[in-house]
Amino acid sequence: MTAEVVLDGESLTPAEVVAVARNGATVTVAEAARERIRESRERVESVLDSGEAVYGVTTGFGDLVDERIPREDLDDLQRNLLRSHAAAVGRELTTEEVRAMMVTRANTLAKGYSGIRESVVDLLMAMLDSGVHPVVPSRGSLGASGDLAPLAHMSLVLIGEGEAEVEGDRLPGDEALDAVGLEPVTLRAKEGLALINGTQLTVGVAALLLNDAERLVAAADIAGALTTEVTLSSTVPSHEAITDVRPHAGQAASARNVRRLTADSDVVESHRNCDRVQDAYAMRCLPQVHGAVRDAVAHLREAVEVELNSATDNPLVFPREAVGDRASGSDSAGVLSGGNFHGAVLAMRLDYLTNALTELAAISERRTDRMLNPNLQEPHLPPFLTERSGVRSGYMIAQYTAAALLNECRSFGRPSMDNTPVSGNQEDHVSMSAQSAYLARNAARNAAAILGIELCCGAQAADFVDDALELGVGSAEAYDAVRAVVPKLTADRPIHEDIEAAGALVESPAFTERVAAALDEELE
Repeated sequence: MTAEVVLDGESLTPAEVVAVARNGATVTVAEAARERIRESRERVESVLDSGEAVYGVTTGFGDLVDERIPREDLDDLQRNLLRSHAAAVGRELTTEEVRAMMVTRANTLAKGYSGIRESVVDLLMAMLDSGVHPVVPSRGSLGASGDLAPLAHMSLVLIGEGEAEVEGDRLPGDEALDAVGLEPVTLRAKEGLALINGTQLTVGVAALLLNDAERLVAAADIAGALTTEVTLSSTVPSHEAITDVRPHAGQAASARNVRRLTADSDVVESHRNCDRVQDAYAMRCLPQVHGAVRDAVAHLREAVEVELNSATDNPLVFPREAVGDRASGSDSAGVLSGGNFHGAVLAMRLDYLTNALTELAAISERRTDRMLNPNLQEPHLPPFLTERSGVRSGYMIAQYTAAALLNECRSFGRPSMDNTPVSGNQEDHVSMSAQSAYLARNAARNAAAILGIELCCGAQAADFVDDALELGVGSAEAYDAVRAVVPKLTADRPIHEDIEAAGALVESPAFTERVAAALDEELE
């Protein structure tokens, strides 16, 4: 587990975001990045000395771009920017979401194009390391000009305003800093804008989601392999000859997982020459569907890895020689206005992932139904996986819950397809990337619960397979992992506890790690 993450603006990974956000890894800034931060600030100072009108430095914001601000009011401009933009509402971000936003913002500032002072970046990192977590309502970002409102709530604490949690206590910003021996800063020209203009809420949440989604697909392969065995379905659809002639990377990876999970299975061998010609799609097309989800996750990873190490401010401050005469600024600084804060590159892929996770949940629910449904299940399985069915309902209603969660996933909108102009129509096309991130995380949570239901039923169905037949190496380990948290259903009981325990198992890294250890190799 990573204990320290060094920020250089160039190499932050999703795994390192997880280390800071969830595991409390400390953060430092590389010396080369510190030098870039200092040089960038010197360029901003040169712009101030030049007296030229530069957006966000000596002018107002958004539709107020034409308002020239006197130099004596520039500090007030930055403070007022944070106050006025702290307009978010709704549920508060979790601690891990706030920490992800903080570390990703610090890394962007470390690139050296934001014009912020080193001391402000140091305070942001000291808050992370001291456990000062700003209270940030989640609703209010349009994903352009970045995640303005949530980032403003985060940044208020740096100037001793807003609210923050410290060791479980909710305190005013100045008291929260004082509780850990820190002092607020007074923002200078451009620094408020540098703190809030970017995609760091979206990319922080996306980095956490990426970690979870990759684990979900591996867990889905495990659940699907177990279901394949206990329903006496064939593993032939995962044969390498099939994937070799349709060589999508995701399909090949899921097929390899199924082959490894079911290796040495007596159950598979017991019906190798049976009369069934083909299984239903939920079994037969597992590699194709799971593989397509894998490809969607990989598509998001590509964007997240780039975005974590991108400058997403506006305006951006460059050395004059890097941009020539097409920039405002000074003899040593070229300031360019653009749109790197626009979250479309994340929003579209997050919506794609929501679609993909919904399909992962959908095929899992269909496999669950094939274990429970008296009209579809194999003769060795009793209706709804319970003895004395009729008197008992077994796991009948678990499938209802899976269906309800799946319906919720299908009802999620696609925020990247929407647009509402703001700021006097100056900001007339926005990305809605934060909403895309929230919905994708909701889809992941629902999919985890649905996969948990499949695992509950898969373990229960395994108990009705001939005792003389051993499951595959990986499937057997998955069965044991489920049985460690969900006892065999011998009589009707409130099964919400089973579902919650199995869903938590799916979400835990320990599940896939345990199964992988039994295989002596990583699951893909």
